[in-house]
Amino acid sequence: MTAMAQPASPLSIGSLTQLTLSLIAIVALILAIGWVLKRFKLNAPRGSVDSEVLDQLSIGPRERVVLVRIGEAQVLLGVSAGGIVALTPLTTAITLRAANRTPPFAERLRDLMKRPGPP
Repeated sequence: MTAMAQPASPLSIGSLTQLTLSLIAIVALILAIGWVLKRFKLNAPRGSVDSEVLDQLSIGPRERVVLVRIGEAQVLLGVSAGGIVALTPLTTAITLRAANRTPPFAERLRDLMKRPGPP
């Protein structure tokens, strides 16, 4: 009689370990690719138009009015959960006062971290 090698059970510890490690490696690869894209801004659309968000005003929990500069023109946009609506193109440009603007969260946090002692 010849001894036949028994095939490994698909539910054996070795195959389950290999499956688990493979899934962990795939998820780690996906997260690493996402981090690289975010870090180097490779997923940002490249536009030829010079545009910038100048200011925004929150009106509700999900609604806000945004002042956008596109080239030399300024446009007032309404942004909500339903989408973006162009409220009006401005004929005269709005100049913003820098003194009344609050610093972004990152700048505030950096200032707090530089202070000695408890906040």
